[in-house]
Amino acid sequence: MAEEKYTVLMKNISKEFPGVKALEDVTFAVKPGEVKALVGENGAGKSTLIKILTGAYSLEKGEIYVHGQKVDKMTPMISEQLGIAAVYQNLVLANHLTVAENVMMGAMPTKFGFLNKKMLAQKTQEILEQIDYAEAIRPTEKVGNLSASQQGMVAIVRALSRNARIIIFDEPTAVLAAREVEELFRVIRWLREQNISIIYISHRLEEIFKLCDTVCVMKDGKYVGEKQVSESNEDQLIAMMVGRDLSQDHYDGTRTIGEEMLRVEGVSNTRVHNCSLQIRQGEIVGLYGLVGSGRTELSRALFGADPIDAGVVYVKGEVLHNPNPRKAIDHKMGLLPEDRRRQGLAQSLSLKHNINMPIYPRIGTAGIINTAKEKATCSQFIKALAIKTPSPNQIVRNLSGGNQQKVVVGKWLAAKSSVFIMDEPTNGIDVGAKEEIYNLINTLAREGSAILMISSYMTELMGICDRILIMRNGTIVANVERQDFNEEMILSLAIKQTSATGGATYGI
Repeated sequence: MAEEKYTVLMKNISKEFPGVKALEDVTFAVKPGEVKALVGENGAGKSTLIKILTGAYSLEKGEIYVHGQKVDKMTPMISEQLGIAAVYQNLVLANHLTVAENVMMGAMPTKFGFLNKKMLAQKTQEILEQIDYAEAIRPTEKVGNLSASQQGMVAIVRALSRNARIIIFDEPTAVLAAREVEELFRVIRWLREQNISIIYISHRLEEIFKLCDTVCVMKDGKYVGEKQVSESNEDQLIAMMVGRDLSQDHYDGTRTIGEEMLRVEGVSNTRVHNCSLQIRQGEIVGLYGLVGSGRTELSRALFGADPIDAGVVYVKGEVLHNPNPRKAIDHKMGLLPEDRRRQGLAQSLSLKHNINMPIYPRIGTAGIINTAKEKATCSQFIKALAIKTPSPNQIVRNLSGGNQQKVVVGKWLAAKSSVFIMDEPTNGIDVGAKEEIYNLINTLAREGSAILMISSYMTELMGICDRILIMRNGTIVANVERQDFNEEMILSLAIKQTSATGGATYGI
């Protein structure tokens, strides 16, 4: 390779951690003005490669060239000086400071030794105008008051203020609505027109085919291959990522639908209105709606995490009076929240502690935990759910996204839950781990659990559910049976009431 052809060239990169070979002889290159996707399952080595490029990890073996020049030692400061910037899913912004202060942090303009607020706002305004975002964001606005997509734009503006020529986007759309994603894509395309190199990391393969020029696939810390996006398809990429073909359809028609497990009648609070539904034993029911439709709010209300002002929740025919999470757990309900990291897991605790958390009152006496039962329970679900971990004592934050999700399921299985509310159960996990989650959902249903599955991906729900409930403006407006699944019709129901509803029935 001629180094000068590339904005970034990483040659024969290897990296080891204690007991783990994270990267092995990986070569990765990006041209000026190229939008290059970097894909692979969790643990494939994508993050490690990027952290070496940004200087967060030291380079042990291999060579890095930036703008044709070899870099012997990469540090975060050197990386920034070379024009490398990153926009992460979990943005590192100071919410209490203004947009301008976040953008210019570390390079504040001064006059006579004092902060020049006028120049601070002016420089930020100029960059906002460049990306056609001046009307949406004011330099004096506090970052904490902005939406997730607007905060992402602040991170981009900050990168441009430092004359970045290589920008890394790491799962940037994970918390964005469809319209916000399109706005981000517009800005990324503008960056490409400015001859800025883009490295785009995402588990959402459909985004790669909308946005990227080329795609590099990694697996188990190794380079697998590279393709022109225009000459590839999702099935080919998935096969490269996981080493096998995966199906889009995960529906299991062998399940037996039994007695009613969950009934909800007229549940209302400040966020949801007159919601009714019922789910039977062995049934997988989808819940679809646009962002802001009330899906997550309904799941929290049913689990008792948010108060219910009106309506009744029945679990196996028994009324759940004044629901709260403890009562829900006692009635064998389990909630996999949308934000598993902050709401579903104790990140700083071990896998063992997380799995046993709902049952500590049951395996302890007078405040003393039965450690033998604690260990046995943990080992049981590590094996049953095929959780990849070096030890039951592994800190949960160090597990991959798919394995973290399995830990959340494991703790509810330990609590003997039979009604599962799953809010975006595959969000932020790779295609191979998704397959395992789908298999797990089907197994739970086959064994008699009732499952309410919330997802922003209509294709995902259509591929596994018996029927799909549609939410709009805080209310369940339709119930679509499997034989009537139709993407256009479901989306129209989520957006507005239509007369062409096919097999959809309103109300429950």
